Amino acid sequence: MSWEKGIDINNVSTILCGSKVFLGVGAINQMDFIAQSLKAKGIDSIIAMTGKAAYAKTGAWDVVTKALDKHGIKYVLFNKVTPNPETHHVDEAVKVAQAAGAKAVIAIGGGSPIDAGKSVAILLEYQKNNCQELFEGAFAPEKAVPIVAINLTHGTGSEANRFAVVTIPEKEYKPPIAADCIYPLYSIDDPALMTNLPADQTRYVSIDAVNHVVEAATTVLNNPFAITLGKQVIELVAKYLPKAIDKPDDLEARYFLTYAAMIAGTSFDNGMLHFTHALEHPLSGVKPEVTHGLGLAILLPAVVKAIYPKAGIVLADLLSAIVPGLTGSAGEAQKAADGVRAWLASVGVTQKMGDLGFTKADVPKLVKLTFETPTLQALLNCAPVASGADVVEQIYMESF
Repeated sequence: MSWEKGIDINNVSTILCGSKVFLGVGAINQMDFIAQSLKAKGIDSIIAMTGKAAYAKTGAWDVVTKALDKHGIKYVLFNKVTPNPETHHVDEAVKVAQAAGAKAVIAIGGGSPIDAGKSVAILLEYQKNNCQELFEGAFAPEKAVPIVAINLTHGTGSEANRFAVVTIPEKEYKPPIAADCIYPLYSIDDPALMTNLPADQTRYVSIDAVNHVVEAATTVLNNPFAITLGKQVIELVAKYLPKAIDKPDDLEARYFLTYAAMIAGTSFDNGMLHFTHALEHPLSGVKPEVTHGLGLAILLPAVVKAIYPKAGIVLADLLSAIVPGLTGSAGEAQKAADGVRAWLASVGVTQKMGDLGFTKADVPKLVKLTFETPTLQALLNCAPVASGADVVEQIYMESF
């Protein structure tokens, strides 16, 4: 009998990290408390940042508006956030928020609406700046209006950390930022809102969580907390992802995948990231239609191979749920990479770089973007092995 059976998934527990996260089936009903708390802070108008459909289809919006109406909080809806959100969308939303006198942001969706919402929250405090300036590092934000994140996917961990990513389309840059001021004040992780995730999205967001911890546990900044969380994440994803694919409305599976994603976000909040994210951002920066988690999945085996000689002792333990039998010796790098690739295939992900529309002739441009995109160098500097252009090129080439 595993420890998971001792958890009542209908018990909405409170997770204390950088954000206050309500986790459990029915957690969306904490919106009444959240709206009451916002009103007590003098917040009487908000902007809701979301994509075009899921906020309504999941039923989340009905609960949100009921709570806001009850507590006398006005709201304006911005439902134009796209996957891999762009600076222009954020700037447009800021103008909408300013016109409405918004004093807080409620972000409803996966990582894209939450990241866009975090960006709006900053720019409502820095109204002389635009989103491109924010993501090119023209200023270091120290304040933002309060953020509430209602998470609709189990992958990014953005509801529990201080990171945001927005694309600058003119330059094909997709830089991340990190700032303590964008920890959400409150977040909701309700697995009942995630049962309609399509099978591919279920795969990709869960693989995003796996990538978070593979990187966080092996950076030069890694720590026991990041590693311990990381092992738990991979064990949970290995166990519950097949169940969620097989039966999308399995609330227990969704609960533990949601928990895994949340603690994966906390893991990389503490341990940072390196190659896989640094190299994926150019992929979806050049081709915004590329799903982030799929891009990560394609790169992961080659990244594991590259870092295994230095980080094998951690990876052997971390990956044991999906690649059993590793000992951590440097000579196992290919075995570890092949094992990760086999696990990805077992959950239905077999694509390579060519399937995204890239050719090997694109690699020099991708390498260039990896080193030119603002803040990606900081991720490369966290890698456990040398992160020069030759290593980056090799990872890309081995992902075809």
